[in-house]
Amino acid sequence: MKTIGILGGMSAASTALYYDALNRGARERLGGLHSAELLIRSLDFAGVERMQAAGDWEAAGRLLNREARALQAGGASLLILATNTMHKLAGPMMAGVTIPFLHIADATAAAIRAAGLSRPGLMATAYTMEQSFYTDRLRAAGLSPMLPGPEDRATTHRIIYDELCRDVIRDDSRTAYEDIAMRLAKRGADCLILGCTEVGMLLHAGNVPMPVFDTVQVHCAAALDMALDMAPAE
Repeated sequence: MKTIGILGGMSAASTALYYDALNRGARERLGGLHSAELLIRSLDFAGVERMQAAGDWEAAGRLLNREARALQAGGASLLILATNTMHKLAGPMMAGVTIPFLHIADATAAAIRAAGLSRPGLMATAYTMEQSFYTDRLRAAGLSPMLPGPEDRATTHRIIYDELCRDVIRDDSRTAYEDIAMRLAKRGADCLILGCTEVGMLLHAGNVPMPVFDTVQVHCAAALDMALDMAPAE
């Protein structure tokens, strides 16, 4: 298996999910005592969140580019960004970086299309839902994404930043998320993208009335596919 470079810490809670999913996936595929070959750079999310809130995406792009270059120099063979929102900066992040980059929206779109579905509801941060960098990528893959209404988008965003990124799990927030997912289903969504890497802390296949695509799990599975395909045959 080739080494997967993970640029994470946005938030630390979601990066822990990536670490678990990648190692569990490697063990399931390879058996025995196998685990994933990983190189992880976990940033301090407080600084990144300040850049997001201030709209200083240029500075954030420079930060991610510096860290991506460091992961490449450290020996990573491919790169994943362990956050949906910061894929807004995938272009500047990868400037001068030559190892392959696996985009989370591309991996998710491929999984949805493989399942024969086309109208995903999207629950994510306000940046991911309301800016075009993510939904345009889904549309380019032939999907028709659906967003929650304005109040539901605000609730989704608030719970992510005020609770989930801080490892706070509340039953009333889970109920609120379930209600938002139900409203998307009633409007015609045929599946749901858990489009922030923390949303899976509240929602899953057991409490959503349609197929669920957890971007952490989808992204990690695709990264393992790539890492194993790149490895020379033994």
